[in-house]
Amino acid sequence: MKMNEALSIKIDACFSPHLYPVYKDQESIVVIIDILRATSAICTAFEHGAHKVIPVATVAEARDYKEKGFKVGAERDGIMVDGFDFGNSPFSYMGDQVKDQTIVITTTNGTQAVEAAKEAYKVVIGSFINITALCDWLIAEKRPVLLLCSGWKNKFNLEDALFAGAVTEALTQKTEQFKCGDACLALKYLYQMAKQDPVKFLKHSSHKERLAKLNLKKDIKYCLTPDLSSIIPVLENGALVRLPVKSYLESAS
Repeated sequence: MKMNEALSIKIDACFSPHLYPVYKDQESIVVIIDILRATSAICTAFEHGAHKVIPVATVAEARDYKEKGFKVGAERDGIMVDGFDFGNSPFSYMGDQVKDQTIVITTTNGTQAVEAAKEAYKVVIGSFINITALCDWLIAEKRPVLLLCSGWKNKFNLEDALFAGAVTEALTQKTEQFKCGDACLALKYLYQMAKQDPVKFLKHSSHKERLAKLNLKKDIKYCLTPDLSSIIPVLENGALVRLPVKSYLESAS
């Protein structure tokens, strides 16, 4: 295969949900990224046996589900909203309280990104804790990829950018089929500067400092730990469900 034929599948990165209309198309798989902490928490919930996760954009919607008897997580500005079962910490989504449950979640940034991209060809959840499984699946899908960073209130943030760069590096190392847009190419170079010690690299980032003030350093370390899960949550009919990577890859081979 000639090199220009190999580089046939587009991969790009969008820095915030506000910019999503500029990047969206009907062919791409959209990877939702909110490393600190929504996508890490969602992946954790599935790893600990959650049946479904329903992302909603507003606290009012979350409260409606709560009144119907659902277990509900709600976070704003890094803090759990009063009256709900969970906040946004991945450690809240472990154990028997999530096993076999349908959980509803709303967060400051991550669920807003899901809302923005919900009409895409396919929407999946990405985090460092499922990065290898995610990348292997994206390669097998052979479709364009858009890495959608949730950012912070529609602004760029560093940790989501690093993850987008990590995914870009992994995909381009494993196969020559992806052609990088400038945004994900820049983020790949950013990640290459940070990957030896991402915790240290993020030391002065705004959201890391915000969470550190809330005494959430344990959350930060967890959210930057790769490959704690092989589950990819995928959006189907308004709810996130698990996509078992091994069975998918076996059927595709």
